[in-house]
Formats: sequence, structure tokens, C-alpha cells
Amino acid sequence: MTFLMHWTFKTGYHAIAAKKFLSTGAPFPACKSWKRFHGPGSVEGWILVESDNADACYEHAAEWAECLDWEVTPVHTDDQAGPFMAKVYS
Repeated sequence: MTFLMHWTFKTGYHAIAAKKFLSTGAPFPACKSWKRFHGPGSVEGWILVESDNADACYEHAAEWAECLDWEVTPVHTDDQAGPFMAKVYS
């Protein structure tokens, strides 16, 4: 399943989170794949995660909860969502 994890820095935690990120690389080993995106000049970013288990998202968010607020959403591609729409609207 694919999850979109949206994060924002908590007030006063940007430097702490940046130093932690630079020293650890913020690994995400419990996933099949993932891509991290940063909003330049902002205090937010996104991680697109592919995992069979939502627990991987929970664990990663918990590791960073001191510095970041999270919103995690399961998402589908058009190909995945299409059959559900067809079932409802056909």
C-alpha cells in the first residue's frame, strides 16, 4: 500500500530536526520504497511510502514526533482507484 506522509516542523524545532536529519539521514528501512520531498523555503515536506504495513509509517513518525507534526494518508493511483469508482458509479 502507498502512504503519503506530510510533515511540518514544530515551532522552534527546525535546527534540531535539521541536525538530526543531517547526522542520521532519516532512514526508513521498514518499507519497500520511499521518496522524501522538501518544500524549499518552507517548513514542510512529504514522504511517499510503499509498505505492506502501516506500522512502518507510525514508527517513523514516532521517531520524529519531538520535532515534527505528521499527517499520514493512505493513497491510491488512478489505476487502483478506478475500479472502486466504477463499482460505485456504474
